Amino acid sequence: MSVRTIPKNYRNLTGLANSQKANDAFFESSLERDFLTMIEFDSCIESYDVQPVCISWVDSNGRKRKYTPDVLLSYISGRSSFSNSNIVLCEIKYRSDIQKNWEDLKPKFKAAIRYAKEQGWRFKLFTENEIRTTYMENARFLQPYLRDALNESHEELIFGALHSMRECSVEQLIKSLFNDKWAQAEILPSLWWLIAAKRVNLDLNLPITMSSRIWIGR
Repeated sequence: MSVRTIPKNYRNLTGLANSQKANDAFFESSLERDFLTMIEFDSCIESYDVQPVCISWVDSNGRKRKYTPDVLLSYISGRSSFSNSNIVLCEIKYRSDIQKNWEDLKPKFKAAIRYAKEQGWRFKLFTENEIRTTYMENARFLQPYLRDALNESHEELIFGALHSMRECSVEQLIKSLFNDKWAQAEILPSLWWLIAAKRVNLDLNLPITMSSRIWIGR
C-alpha cells in the first residue's frame, strides 16, 4: 500500500491503473503509467506496490531528508532477472530529468541502494529507454482483450488449427479457419486473448502484425 496519497497534478498525467497485481496502482506521469502497463503484463512479476516505503537519509549539511521510490516489484520465486533477489525497489525517471537534476537525485538513489540492500532487495532505476519498448506497446495492445470472456468455441478452433499447423502467421491461422472476412474478424479477438494470456506464443519483443509468427507448446 502506498505510504502517501498521490495529489492531483495539473502538469503531468495522473491516474489509477487497472491492475490485478496491485491495490491502488496510481501513477503520476505517462512514463509511470507505461511502466505499470509493462509490469502488469509481465508473467514473471507476482505483485507490486506503488510508493511503498519512505526512506530517511541525511544530506551533506546534516539535515534529515525523505525519499519515496515509485514501485516495489515482487517476482515469482526464481523468475527475477536480478540475481539473488525476488524483490526490486524501482524509481522511474526520464533521462532528461536525471541529467538535469543529478546532483539532487544522486544522494536519494544512494540512500535507496543502501535501504534496499539492508532489506535483501535490489534497487533499479528505469528510464524511457527500458520502459518504452516494443514489449510495452504490445502489452498495451493485448491487455484490454483479457477484460472480456474467451469464446470457448473459438478457443477449440484455434488450438485445433495450431496443433495441425505447428507454427504459422496470425493471418495464415485466421484464413485457415474461415474464408469469410467477417468471420475472420470475429475470431481474431479470441486469438489476441490467448496470446495475451500466454497460451499462444508470439515474440513479444517484435511488433505485432498479421504476419507475426505464432505457435503453442515449445
